Amino acid sequence: MQDNNIIFGKNAVLEALIAGDREINKILISKNIHSDTKLNKIKDIAKENGIVFQFVAKEKFLPYAEYNHQGIIAQISPIKYIDIDDFLEEKHENSSLVILDGIEDSHNLGAIIRTCVCAGVSGIIIPSRRNVQVNATVEKTSAGAINHIPIIKVNSLVNAVQKLKNSDWWVVAADANAKDNYFDVDYKNMNFALIMGAEHAGVSKSLLKASDFIVKIPMLKEFNSLNVSNALSAIIFETVRQKLKN
Repeated sequence: MQDNNIIFGKNAVLEALIAGDREINKILISKNIHSDTKLNKIKDIAKENGIVFQFVAKEKFLPYAEYNHQGIIAQISPIKYIDIDDFLEEKHENSSLVILDGIEDSHNLGAIIRTCVCAGVSGIIIPSRRNVQVNATVEKTSAGAINHIPIIKVNSLVNAVQKLKNSDWWVVAADANAKDNYFDVDYKNMNFALIMGAEHAGVSKSLLKASDFIVKIPMLKEFNSLNVSNALSAIIFETVRQKLKN
């Protein structure tokens, strides 16, 4: 049994993995489930294809009690993710990317996607782990924008950043403790990727180290940082302003 966003049960999940025609965000497996041939095959195929699977408490399955889920659920993405190597094979000139590091809220991701489309961003990179994936809530919050921008999913953001730099992209990270303001960078005439982190953690140290520029949004009052979607809007539309000037 399945709906538009979830596939339930060992057989259905295994068949979806074998067919390979559905974009699977994550597979949840009950810690109480007994291992057997089908479950082992599900895990093997998921590993081969870089699909995240997690063993979780049975309470995670309570919302799906009406279904015969057999202790296994696959969460389906409403869109097809893009491979970063395919993206980089295309010609890019004065283009921008947004890299999201640890965004956990679906509404934030949807709002970010909507902003990126309005600002002409060429793509959004998200990690396969420790970041919300594209789901029905993201699709709805984006107000259809999800269908107008490539979403690139990678296993390692650090590796993705290195690939970008090897392809002559500049990398800008937003960090509240940075010395430079976001409007002091000249974004014109270059391909750049903007890294945004979650409110509680920010951009990871490894990504900050790999960045060419680290910038902040100056605050007139000491207060908690802006919501990540609002912060992104401020920075990304400064890059638009610069490109439209003169």
